[in-house]
Amino acid sequence: MDPDRNSNQKPEGRLDRRTLLKSTAAVAVTSAAFAHDNASIEAKEDEQGTESPTLIVTENKRPGTTDWQLTRVRPNESKFRTSLIEGYCSHQSIAAGETLRVFASTQPALPFTLDIYRMGFYGGTGACHKGSYGPLQGTVQPVPDIGPLPGRLRECQWSPSVEITIPADWISGVYLGKLTTIPDSEHEPYWQSYVIFIVRDDRKADFLFQCSDNTWQAYNRWPANESLYTHPEGAHAPGVAVSFDRPYGQYTQIFEHPLSIGSGEFLLWEFPLAYWLEQHGYDVTYGSNLDTCRENFVQRCRSFISVGHDEYWDQTQYRAIESAMNAGTNLLWFCGNSVFIDSPFAPSSTGQDGRVISRQGCFGELRVDEMESYSALFAGLKATGPDERRIMGVRSVVPFNGGGDWTCVNPEHWLFKDTGMKNGDSIPGLVGWEHHGESDPNQTGLEVLAAGPIWSGGTREGRYEAVIFAGPKDNLIFNASTIFWAQGLASPPGHIIPWSHFSRPHGPDARVQQMTHNLLTATLK
Repeated sequence: MDPDRNSNQKPEGRLDRRTLLKSTAAVAVTSAAFAHDNASIEAKEDEQGTESPTLIVTENKRPGTTDWQLTRVRPNESKFRTSLIEGYCSHQSIAAGETLRVFASTQPALPFTLDIYRMGFYGGTGACHKGSYGPLQGTVQPVPDIGPLPGRLRECQWSPSVEITIPADWISGVYLGKLTTIPDSEHEPYWQSYVIFIVRDDRKADFLFQCSDNTWQAYNRWPANESLYTHPEGAHAPGVAVSFDRPYGQYTQIFEHPLSIGSGEFLLWEFPLAYWLEQHGYDVTYGSNLDTCRENFVQRCRSFISVGHDEYWDQTQYRAIESAMNAGTNLLWFCGNSVFIDSPFAPSSTGQDGRVISRQGCFGELRVDEMESYSALFAGLKATGPDERRIMGVRSVVPFNGGGDWTCVNPEHWLFKDTGMKNGDSIPGLVGWEHHGESDPNQTGLEVLAAGPIWSGGTREGRYEAVIFAGPKDNLIFNASTIFWAQGLASPPGHIIPWSHFSRPHGPDARVQQMTHNLLTATLK
């Protein structure tokens, strides 16, 4: 453990409502509720709009804190939901100067506070505190009825609890809002959960970190087990829809993580990469799946990064990434089971674009034997999108989940420089819980870097392949072929190493770190 990791941590005291209200005047539900931290480092006026390779380095010199973590979490209505305090944001991503609305519900109705943190390295603490709001008056907001078949959509239409105009010095990144109730007395507990949003920019940068938030929402079971996988006609039924206008429930697919309440899957699979990139000063900017639909948003950056579990894509995203690849953008796939489900965006009931996704079909054809082996699971699933191997080099194969070791089969490749890896050497447990395989036979110059078996359910054998090939402008397309790649890079505060299919990664590994450095360095030449 880093001895300095907790050096800036302050104890999280209990505040009862009476004490806090005595010392804090009631605030209007506007950005006036915001008390912005006096930053020790002034942002340059042009940081958001021009290329600034030192922006991340400068940002991470700000004071950090581990107080971004939740302390008291209680799923009290099913194992997915906490009605004690929960919320969501009006946008997946938002730019400086725009207004974010945060919707919160407390049951029972209690006042609460909202603390905003930008996630990064910050001396090993994981976040920088950006501001506090409150006390805000909590109310019980209604759980929407489930819509008719086939969509079965639950879409909240809550009243906003606070509105925030994003300050100019909140640079691009992933932001967590920590919601904390204020109990009636010191003899009652407080409760917490998160909201999450991305601040985006339009500056040129070396790396675009795309959060896999479509997939967070696809697996979100809030409030009572409603996700894209709980349709009565089957787990892959077409037409089923989910809305971003609802809180994120606790993630429970392969393990239960209390810090996932309100934060989607970011802290599980993606934060270790963001933490590591910012630790090493890489010039990175952030965006959502919806942002990737815009070609110019992607092509302003040298490299596009997909991380973790990036399964759900709109075909507009696919075309934007294919166009970027053809224009010379590097594509770095630190992920598994990605670009698998064709999930078009649709507007909300209020007309806001991109707030609903639905399952239309899948990218590429599944083989007949694959469909037969998972006939119940894949019932109704048809190919509606292009072959994902055109932009990734590999695809989701059956069995598509399991665990295995990431085994070198091409040790002379420059990716393995300074790793010490020889042919047959393995990084234990790095492949999981979903992966890619069956490399594209039509892709000229494609090289397999790592390959081997995975074991679904601990016994059923499958196979993964990690690959690299050159794009039309000698740009690089790399696919690690595992959701767990970032587990080998860093273990930030609060992180829990996953365990699935009777297999688990071991955490940070110098070989994974060196390979990633080698790859990122190659994209900057």
